[in-house]
Amino acid sequence: MEEVTGAQLIAESLKAQKVEYMFGIVGVPVIEVAMAAQAAGIKYVGMRNEQAACYAASAIGYLTGRPGSCLVVSGPGLIHALGGMANANINCWPVVVIGGSSDRNQETTGAFQEFPQVEACRLYSKFAARPSSLEAIPSVIEKAARTSMYGRPGACYVDIAGDMVNAKVDRSKVREVSCCPPPPVSLADHDEITKAISVLKTAKAPLIIIGKGAAYGRAETVLKEFVEMSGLPFLPTPMGKGVLPDDHPNCVAAARSRALLQADVVLLLGARLNWILHFGLPPRFNPDVKIIQVELCPEEMGNNVRPAAALLGDINAIVTQLLACVRKEGWKYPSNTEWWSTLKEKIAANAKMSKALALKETLPMNYYTVFHHISQLLPHDCIIVSEGANTMDIGRTMLNNYLPRHRLDAGTFGTMGVGLGFAIAAAALEKSENSGRRVVCVEGDSAFGFSGMEVETMCRYNLPVVLIVVNNNGIYSGMDPKTWKEMAKMGDLTSIAPPVSLLPEARYDEVMTAFGGRGFLVRTVEELRSALQLSLSDWEKPSLLNVLIDPSSDRKQQEFPWLTRSNL
Repeated sequence: MEEVTGAQLIAESLKAQKVEYMFGIVGVPVIEVAMAAQAAGIKYVGMRNEQAACYAASAIGYLTGRPGSCLVVSGPGLIHALGGMANANINCWPVVVIGGSSDRNQETTGAFQEFPQVEACRLYSKFAARPSSLEAIPSVIEKAARTSMYGRPGACYVDIAGDMVNAKVDRSKVREVSCCPPPPVSLADHDEITKAISVLKTAKAPLIIIGKGAAYGRAETVLKEFVEMSGLPFLPTPMGKGVLPDDHPNCVAAARSRALLQADVVLLLGARLNWILHFGLPPRFNPDVKIIQVELCPEEMGNNVRPAAALLGDINAIVTQLLACVRKEGWKYPSNTEWWSTLKEKIAANAKMSKALALKETLPMNYYTVFHHISQLLPHDCIIVSEGANTMDIGRTMLNNYLPRHRLDAGTFGTMGVGLGFAIAAAALEKSENSGRRVVCVEGDSAFGFSGMEVETMCRYNLPVVLIVVNNNGIYSGMDPKTWKEMAKMGDLTSIAPPVSLLPEARYDEVMTAFGGRGFLVRTVEELRSALQLSLSDWEKPSLLNVLIDPSSDRKQQEFPWLTRSNL
């Protein structure tokens, strides 16, 4: 009779559910779980913080469609991962978190790192449970993996008591659990499809909004055919960029505010009417706008705006239904309408304004100059990770994506600190697949600080991430070194330094150099282009470009504030 440990059962069960990656930090009681995972053929990436580990595992879920796993120790380790679980849940990305916990016979006694972990995780996950025995481990892990993917994807948690990790059971007593299949595909109601097409045909100013749900749902092929056959303009949300290429002739991202404000019919594909889309309400939207909502989750239907047509089901299948109707009726939105003229005029005006800012030959550089030159050098197939306030917002408008699931950012939760975890996940995946695609992580200096020690992880695993820290010495804005020194002479900085300020011209490049990567201090356009070209050509080690910009550099004037206050 063959005996098997709890650690082996956990690892084998994850592998059986096609979980290929595990990110985490080991310690008592989960060290053996990580070792068993490697023995089972799961790639283990040891991180420096559990939060970043959970960010990385959830990014694998988004990029592959199967959950990544995150392994954490008990108590504080699990608590650190809760931020990543919450982010995965709100982003709708599948991830399975495995957490060690106190021995069962020590519960309520004040055991080492004892904490009500299952109860705590219920607020941050779709499913949280502890297997009642070693024999139950495969079934619980199968349910966690299945629940993380089915319906609206999200985080699931499996709690493993410390005494179960090395305990043994006869393998013949453990019920074998097969891999759960991909989520079932459902179609929208035929009458609602007919209604949606009817609403689109009557629109004078139609608009498609493409969200990251379309990227996760692998809808890019049929969506491209639908857009080109229907002739409709489209606007991607930040992580909807690349589902169709940003340089597609029907893309109106450069006229975002105008498109949202004046559209009379919006086909909403895999996006939610939350803060990112200003709740679908005035003043950012036409008060009489008609929304055709394509959504996987019934509870999301009618949230903030009642839809003119509610298409519930799988986005790829529903767009296929819409395409079949358009093809059958031979309908196409004309390209010579006043609406198209309005959008193209705004695109041209905004491009002219951004180009003028980009070509300013001043030192220190501004955001637009930096992004203008980065955009010229980035490969079309690179994966762009981005976070920070102005860094992310301006970068979204200037750094194009041409392929689906090639942009990762702060997402629906607006989470800062995700960048390095996301970049590690993407780079590990690309390296494993030997794809040749580069991962470029563009960070604000404040955002970099949340997970900055993960550069050691990049160096340890030889992940050739190109990190670009756009350094303005602060959160939103900072101070120049001369002003900072003068202020420091005036008294205690804790009383007088602006709360948004960071240390001027901090040497983030030397952090990367300390771990064996390449670090570059960049002040000029020439230095930026040289350092980026060298970094993109180096496949042996990660690089960090510390790009010093004007602390007072800001976005061009906006028609509306970026965060619309709701009157709900």
